[in-house]
Amino acid sequence: LCPCLLYGAYIFLPFDAPLLPTVSARLVYTLRCATFATFPIVLGMIVSGISRLCSSALEPFGELHREVEIHRTYVSQSVHLFILYFFNMAVLATYLPQELLKLIPLLTGLFAISRLIFWMSYAIGRSFRAFGFSMTFLPLLAMLLWNLYGMFVLEPENLLS
Repeated sequence: LCPCLLYGAYIFLPFDAPLLPTVSARLVYTLRCATFATFPIVLGMIVSGISRLCSSALEPFGELHREVEIHRTYVSQSVHLFILYFFNMAVLATYLPQELLKLIPLLTGLFAISRLIFWMSYAIGRSFRAFGFSMTFLPLLAMLLWNLYGMFVLEPENLLS
């Protein structure tokens, strides 16, 4: 589903990436796009704080209720996946040709939407969360494989420079 969504968005959405000739300009563009991927994490932190505040626990460091635990786990996992996502996007931005830089904001949007889907499905039940997690993890794995391919096959002479 992820390749179909990315391909459809790449073809049908009417925007292009700006001209980014240098590596530093591409990294700044990736950093700007990645700030939008933090929206689900910040939203999860807010909801987690509100649910912790509104829970009926008398001891603040005691056993957490299921509602509070869901949001805390979501935020923790999302931060870990965002770190992996951001570093892979930064490396990916250095290897992509100019005409494919449109993928950077599309992958950012896919990450944010898939984390929100994961959060909703995780709240419904633990058995439903596989779809949202796979929409997050499989594009991340594809980026990692492309980055390794780019480093070791396409440009092995620039690996350490």
